[in-house]
Amino acid sequence: MRLDALIALSIASTLMLGGAALAQQPAPSPAAPTPPADYGTPITNEQAKTVAAAALAEAKKNNWRMAFAIVGPAGELVYFEKMDGTQLASGEISQSKARTAVLFRRPSKAFADQYAAGNTAFMTFPEKPVASEGGVPIIVNGKIIGAIGASGGTGQQDGMAAAAGASAAK
Repeated sequence: MRLDALIALSIASTLMLGGAALAQQPAPSPAAPTPPADYGTPITNEQAKTVAAAALAEAKKNNWRMAFAIVGPAGELVYFEKMDGTQLASGEISQSKARTAVLFRRPSKAFADQYAAGNTAFMTFPEKPVASEGGVPIIVNGKIIGAIGASGGTGQQDGMAAAAGASAAK
């Protein structure tokens, strides 16, 4: 009789603990948001030259000295142009901004805004995004075909030149 009571008590406690554990499970997370655009056919060299020319025109108009990198959907360099007198670091920085924009499907400014708000969790990503304005995805027919990165001015100037280039893509 004593063994029966012990077994019953054991079963009852197992059921109660199991129910408590189930009650503490977090609610399933909502589906991840849909990215703004899928990747399309990679940017061609001619398209990249058009993008760079528009960005260069914006920089010249404002007397900014900049470097421009255009990358394909995988972040590979397709075209690069550096204006005379541009600081040496701008070549690498422009490529990193373009890679950030294409690999994360958003302007690099999004990471600058997150950093300014105190969120630095993205710094733990294996592919570390550049948290500075000036990287912009190039979207044609609703698909990301590459990205442009601009460097050499202030963040806002880099962003303006990159946006001018990205909007010239067809």
